[in-house]
Amino acid sequence: MNRNQIDIKENYIYKLDNELLEILLKDRSSKKNIIWATDNYAHKGFGYQFSDEITIMAITGHKGGVVKPRTEKSKKEQADRIRDKAEVFTPSWICNKQNNLVDNAWFGTDFVFNEETEKTWVATTEPIVFPTATGKTWRDYINDVRLEITCGEAPYLVSRYDTVSGYMIELSQRIGLLDRKLRVVSENTQTEKEWLKWAIKSFQNIYGYDWQGDNVLLARENLLFTFIDYYKAKFDKEPDIDILKKIAEILSWNIWQMDGLKFVIPESCKEVEEGQLTLFDMNTEKQPCPGCAKNDPYAHTGVYCIIKDWKENKTTSFVSLLKEKNYDK
Repeated sequence: MNRNQIDIKENYIYKLDNELLEILLKDRSSKKNIIWATDNYAHKGFGYQFSDEITIMAITGHKGGVVKPRTEKSKKEQADRIRDKAEVFTPSWICNKQNNLVDNAWFGTDFVFNEETEKTWVATTEPIVFPTATGKTWRDYINDVRLEITCGEAPYLVSRYDTVSGYMIELSQRIGLLDRKLRVVSENTQTEKEWLKWAIKSFQNIYGYDWQGDNVLLARENLLFTFIDYYKAKFDKEPDIDILKKIAEILSWNIWQMDGLKFVIPESCKEVEEGQLTLFDMNTEKQPCPGCAKNDPYAHTGVYCIIKDWKENKTTSFVSLLKEKNYDK
């Protein structure tokens, strides 16, 4: 492992294709860009305030080093974010333990992808065995949906680097939920066409959200470059820009910006005006957002977050999934 190249430079993405970076900045719920949703950049002035959209101009050119992974941020920035949003990232060895618990239950056996040792792991070298004892196939594994809540830079989904130490992790040792899907795809497909089909399905079946816009961008970048890593390892060449745009489009839906308690874009709730008829006139006064006032997830005036169900090829509000699953009871 080494500690370099963990910071994916926005200038590099822009040079690859400016439209690629445009897609990675999209917010599908507002039909605009993701917003900063933090005051950590406010000292930079216009375009960096809490509610400002993150624009290409704000993060490229001589401003290309503005967005950094957590380990590259100053100690003060890290402390501010811990205080303001309880942002504490999880070491990869803990992510691995928890991801293994998910797979232990799915496969019905332990340590399918790696053997755990104290605060580290060693990946298995033989191909993952399918079907499982319960008859599940590798295609079932790819189609199983995974979600990382308050994902930060998405260390549970992909493990390009340890988000606490900053050290890079070799491809063969990666432990993210998407890493595992892509490993299975590479072990079970031969042609580029078949690999791409199932790699795309892998991306369509992982989701994550975070409050802060820089984290959302970093997570999307980490997942995009994870695709590049696995593609290059399989085919010994760079993927075409059109393929990267397809992956970026999926990420712009599946990794989204959200207040995880209200299910709306952060700080998007507005006051409402209520009228009261008097003898001479109609008086209006502003009342707080009813969802905020009553802690009702279905009554917010903010912009509810929209995600995409790729199997059904339809969009839906994330909050509607809570009703379907009766999570609010």
